[in-house]
Amino acid sequence: METSGTPVTTGRFAAGEDPAKREQILDGAWIVFRKLGFDAASMNDITREAGVSKGTIYVYFANKEDLFAALIDRHRTRFAEAMRDVLAGEQAVEEGLKKFGFTFSRQMTCSEVIPAMRSVIGVIDRMPGLAKRFFASSPVNIKSVLQDFIEHHVKLGNLQVDDVELAARQYIELSSGPFFKLRLFGEINGDVPQQELDRVVNSAVRVFMAAYGTKIS
Repeated sequence: METSGTPVTTGRFAAGEDPAKREQILDGAWIVFRKLGFDAASMNDITREAGVSKGTIYVYFANKEDLFAALIDRHRTRFAEAMRDVLAGEQAVEEGLKKFGFTFSRQMTCSEVIPAMRSVIGVIDRMPGLAKRFFASSPVNIKSVLQDFIEHHVKLGNLQVDDVELAARQYIELSSGPFFKLRLFGEINGDVPQQELDRVVNSAVRVFMAAYGTKIS
C-alpha cells in the first residue's frame, strides 16, 4: 500500500534500457562479426557469445542489421570522442593539426575502426544506409570534430577558410596519406614507422597552413 505520491524506485531498468546489458550484447556481437563476418553470423551465435537469451537480445535490437548498425555507431562515436579529446584545449593551430594527424593515422592503423569499415564495405550493396550512417555528419563524426577546431581558429584569426567542411576533408586526406588505404586493404598490419608518420603529417600541416594560414598564425 502506497503512503505518499513519491514513486518507489527499485533500481531496475525498464526492458531494453539497461546500458550495461546493451554493451554486453554489442561486445558479444562484435566478437562474432569479426570471427564469422556479417552474412555468416546469426543471432544464435551472438546470444551464445554475449551470454544472454534470445528473448533478451530482441528486446534491445530488432534484428541482426539493427545490431550491426549499433556497432557502427559505437565505433564511430568512440573514435570521434578520442579525437575530440586530442584537440581539447589546444590553442596553437599548427600543434593541434599535428596532434590530430598523428592520432588519426595511428588510430586508423591499429584500432577497431578498420574492421568495422571492412564490414560496412562487405554489405554496402545490400545495405547502403549503413555507409551513410558511418560517414554521417554529426557531433560524433571525425570530420565534424576537425571542422569545429578549424572554425574555432577561423574566429581567432589564425586561419582564413571559406569552406570549412572542404578544408577538413582536405586535411584528413593529407595527414592520413596512404596509411588508411594501405591498412584497409591489408598492406599495413602494424604500426606505421614513426619517421614516415612524421614526414607525412608535418608535410600535411605545411600544405594546409600555406593554403589557409594567416600572418597572425
